[in-house]
This record gives sequence, structure tokens and C-alpha cells, in this order.
Amino acid sequence: MKVAIVGASGAVGQEFLRVLEQRNFPLDELVLFGSSRSAGKEYTFKGKSIKVKELLHNDDFKGIDIALTSAGASISKEFASTITKHGAIMIDNSSAFRMEEDIPLVVPEVNAEDAKNMPRRIIANPNCTTIQMVVALKPIEGLSHITKVHIATYQAASGAGAAAMDELKFQYTEIAKGDEPTVKKFVHQLAYNVIPHIDVFTENDYTKEEMKMYHETRKIMHSDIQVSATAVRVPVLRAHSEAIWAETDRELSLEEVRDAFSKADGVVLHDDPKNKVYPMPLFCAGKDPVYVGRIRKDLTNTNGITFWAVSDQIRKGAALNAVQIAEYLIKEGIVK
Repeated sequence: MKVAIVGASGAVGQEFLRVLEQRNFPLDELVLFGSSRSAGKEYTFKGKSIKVKELLHNDDFKGIDIALTSAGASISKEFASTITKHGAIMIDNSSAFRMEEDIPLVVPEVNAEDAKNMPRRIIANPNCTTIQMVVALKPIEGLSHITKVHIATYQAASGAGAAAMDELKFQYTEIAKGDEPTVKKFVHQLAYNVIPHIDVFTENDYTKEEMKMYHETRKIMHSDIQVSATAVRVPVLRAHSEAIWAETDRELSLEEVRDAFSKADGVVLHDDPKNKVYPMPLFCAGKDPVYVGRIRKDLTNTNGITFWAVSDQIRKGAALNAVQIAEYLIKEGIVK
């Protein structure tokens, strides 16, 4: 088994290294690729130092079985044919291919079997906020069809990359010194602030980030579900939070919802409000599951359930989800 990571020096690329090692992924050789700036850097994997190769249009992917890519949509589009032309399966973390009809968009806990149909040998990893939402929605969908979802996201700085995390920390330092904070990665100062603006605004005044949740959820769940989202950047370093209101065909009891969450793949129930137990990014960062709590009946809708979900968007929202897709391909004998 020969695996490649494209974008090895980025936040998700580094998480790929950790997840592959922690899960003891069955590979024999790991090859790292990056930009000309990253080429020559060395990273350690299972005690062995591996040097980053420059990503070029050549035959470096010959013999590669699986390529985990996280170098941005433009790079994914440019290099897709180079990566796949010798038979490698490209599991792409960018937005480049998510809504293309002949490319599956996969969250293993929800629609793993879609990964079997990949005519272009490309599988897309969904947006991080969509991933954690659909993992949490899946057990409810198993009880009764979900017709509508309203969601407000509270997205950590790391969703904008490692440099964004550094900027947030640096802003606090600058403000403490009485200096004007540096603003480069975000549209406004994030320290001591929240920004209801992630990605660019579209014609309907929803942002692309919000519209991704609408379109991607329908594709992943093979559903006519309606999703209305407000995406907000918050001054948290890592792990996204979501307040979710779901409307179902029939009225659900809290007991059956909690039971479904407790048995669901990839979900951990943290729901004991009397003892102040509920998910928080401070304690979910660096962990694999989607944590769910604050489960309540929607006071405005008999058929509504509302809850709070938190997950590390670099792990389950990116690197872990892609590795789980690769594990599924191996389990099903698609990759040997």
C-alpha cells in the first residue's frame, strides 16, 4: 500500500500524518508532496523522516494507491489528472469537486457506499461544518425523515488555516500591549469579537460557506432536506460548534432521540445539563467524534428537535474523514 499526502505542510496535511499514525493505517510507503516553498522540508512518520517532494506534472504518482489531497481547490483541479492518471484514488479535501455529479461526496457514517462509484477515481471530502452536522443528523433521520434544518455555526480560527490561528493569538498579544491588532486572515479583528461572515457573499446574501451546507447535505443524505445556515467565526482556536434545529415528519420523543445518538457511529452523547455537562470546543479539540448535547424539544415546532454539536474540524471535519474513506475502500477490497 503506497499513500501520498498532497499539501503535507498545511494544517490538514500535518493532521493526515497524525491520523494515519494513530490509526495504524496499513501503508507500506508514504510520499509527501507540497509547493516549491515546502519542498525539502522533512516530517517524521512512525519514527522515519520523510522529505517533501515538489508537486509537479510528472509521473511521481505512478504506483500510488491513495492520494490524500489538501492543497486548495485550484491545485486540486490543476493536478487531478496528474494524480489519478496511473490509477491512484484521489480523496480531496478541497471544494473543487464536491458538487460534481460524477464525483461522490462522502461521510463514512452516513453514505460510505457512495465511495464505490467513482468513475474519475476522485472522492470529495465535504466541508467541515457539513460533515459534523450530517453525522449528528443521521441518527435522527433514522427515526423520522428530516424536512428542515436551521443551523448557526460557531467556527474556530483554525478553519481558516494555521496562519489564522497564529493571527488570533497574535491579536490578543497586540491588544494587551495597546497596539492596533493585525488583520490579514479575517475580514475583521477576531479577538474579543465574532464575525458573521465566512467565505464570500452570494446573490441571495448567504455566504458560500452557508450555501455549501445546503447543497452538500442534500447530496450526502440523498434527501430533499432544506438547510438554512448562518456561519459565524468565533475567537476559538480549534473545533467548530453548531446550534441545530431539525424538523422531522413525525414528533420525536427526547428519549428516542437520546437513545439514537447514544448508539450512533461517530457520535458521543454529552447531555447532562443539570450537572453542566455539554460539548465545548475546549475539550473536544484533538478528538475524533462529533459530541452532541443540549438536546431539547423545539418550543416553536411540535416536530422539532434542537441540539448542540461540537467537533474538531481538522480531524473529523477534514483529515480523519478522508482517512476513514480510505479505510472503507480497503475494507471493501476496492484498494488492495
